Amino acid sequence: MNESVFPDIVAFAVPAFVVLIILEMIIAKRTGRGRYETKDTFASLSMGLGNRIAGLIGGGLLVYVVFNWVYQFRLIETMPIVWWSVLICFIADDLAYYWFHRVAHERRWFWASHVVHHSSQHYNLSTALRQTWTGKFSFSFIFGLPLALIGFPPEMILFVGGVNLVYQFWIHTELIDRMGPFEWIFNTPSHHRVHHATNPRYLDANYAGTLIIWDRLFGTFVQEERSEEPPRYGIIKNLTTFNPLMIAVHEWIGIGKDVAKAKSLKEVAGYLFGPPGWSPDGSRMTSAMIKERWAQTRPDLPDGDMEPAPQPLIKPAE
Repeated sequence: MNESVFPDIVAFAVPAFVVLIILEMIIAKRTGRGRYETKDTFASLSMGLGNRIAGLIGGGLLVYVVFNWVYQFRLIETMPIVWWSVLICFIADDLAYYWFHRVAHERRWFWASHVVHHSSQHYNLSTALRQTWTGKFSFSFIFGLPLALIGFPPEMILFVGGVNLVYQFWIHTELIDRMGPFEWIFNTPSHHRVHHATNPRYLDANYAGTLIIWDRLFGTFVQEERSEEPPRYGIIKNLTTFNPLMIAVHEWIGIGKDVAKAKSLKEVAGYLFGPPGWSPDGSRMTSAMIKERWAQTRPDLPDGDMEPAPQPLIKPAE
């Protein structure tokens, strides 16, 4: 095995993605399980296409150049390119993905790109393709640089990252229920539905890519999906547009507006790197504040249990 054998696995998987989305649409229509909305689906597909184009016009090259620069300082001079080294690289990359994903929810700079993936109010296989156009340009790839420093070849790192991304495609569905012991180790549709939910109970949980063990290890596996409280999808302040460009940059625009009105460097830093929803006077709600307020609504119950409040879908503008 050599470095040239690592294909662009995501590109090879695209035809299967399309077939499975069509199949899920048919099943959802016939069974009533799962939801599709034409404009939302086309928006998600447009975001996926834009993500690939962004990689081709410079994002992918930027990542490759930086990884190769770090690779020259590697601790292991010659990493054997065999099945077990690829497996170790995959596990290490999955751990790096967990921390990227967690920070992307905790720090607004990275959230500005990642929010795109959470912006649909539907949860289906097309949502998996709703990807950022700006992630590479906002340096989200820095979380994988330790792998290059260890000595994993950049081609291997990019390959296992693609495998991780392909794995995550199938977990974006409402058609698959709980999966028993498989869920002890692996990320599943149920685990990931919790992650995408805006219900206060479910916020800030399940950042795993492939292996849910990272959430269990680092304390972010805090709530399993409950049948009596179906997840509500989207973001705290849902978008009112299907325009792909606005979906891609709306949070960056919000950051720009906030920074422009900042009264100090401390406020600038807060708007850039504080948690999403941060404000100098605390007038906005972060996810931690939402969870805390929710827990206080039912002090009579030890776990803050409560009946889920109805939250109808916001109808995006035409």
